[in-house]
Order: sequence, then C-alpha cells, then structure tokens
Amino acid sequence: MRRYLAPALMLAFAGAVAACAPTSGGGDIAPPTDGQADQCRTSKYQAYIGRNRSELPPKPEGETWRVVCSTCAMTMDYHAGRLNIVYDVDTNIIQRLSCG
Repeated sequence: MRRYLAPALMLAFAGAVAACAPTSGGGDIAPPTDGQADQCRTSKYQAYIGRNRSELPPKPEGETWRVVCSTCAMTMDYHAGRLNIVYDVDTNIIQRLSCG
C-alpha cells in the first residue's frame, strides 16, 4: 500500500505547486482590444507622463481613476473604463497610463 501512496502524494504535490507558478505576460488580466484602446481616455492624459502627480487636474466627474505607485499593491480586476495612473513612489513622477 505504501508503495502506491508515495507516488500519488508526490504527483498531487507537484500539481499543487504548478498551480501556484506565475504565468507569462504579467500585464493586465484582459488587455484592451482595438475597439477598447481609449475607452478610459488615456490619450487625453498622455501629456502628464513624466510630470509630478501633483500636477494632475482634479478627476472629472463621471470618470474613474486609480492613482497608484509603481510598487504598491493593487487589485487585478479589470474595468475597461478605469484610467490607471502609475507613478514612481520615490519621485512621484507619472510613469505610465493604462486602462483597467
């Protein structure tokens, strides 16, 4: 009985470990398609890349923004209409904009 139990446990353990392995890509969960490319109005705010986050205008009513530092934890839920504004935690310089 022991002879069959050990390989079965090893196989179950290997499957559990493989399920926790990171996947390739590492970006948005659902990257925008061509039709969704500017649903969150990234083109409107491109001029702020490279500037201090304190220079951002007030968030317009009806828009959804997420301002987050590049090393801060954030949820991975995807909302096509939400503008993600990512800044460097040390310099407060805006690094990138994305939908999600």
